[in-house]
Amino acid sequence: MGWKKLIFGEKMPDKDDPKYEKRYKKEVEAGRKAARFLRIDKMAGCAQRFACKHPKWFLGIVFGIVLGCLALNVYRMVSVCILPDNGRHVTATERQEILLKQKQPMNHDDGQD
Repeated sequence: MGWKKLIFGEKMPDKDDPKYEKRYKKEVEAGRKAARFLRIDKMAGCAQRFACKHPKWFLGIVFGIVLGCLALNVYRMVSVCILPDNGRHVTATERQEILLKQKQPMNHDDGQD
């Protein structure tokens, strides 16, 4: 593989292009088979029927999830930003280790039976 092909990639195949038709059909069939095996097709059908029957409820649920994730991210950013700064910069990994040590119960057992 040449550098140009590595950086720019290859031309996006068109589904109607006879050169890629066999490959396209094989990939589509593999995707359908995986969806049937994982029952994603039935779940998507149920979600679509619910969305068609109750569009306002569906949009409310979807936007509720999106806004909930946004609120959780903002909350976490604010909680990190207001941590006391004692002049020492601590990496995120070190901060997580400190929090884990605080949450774990103190065992003074030396592991000797």
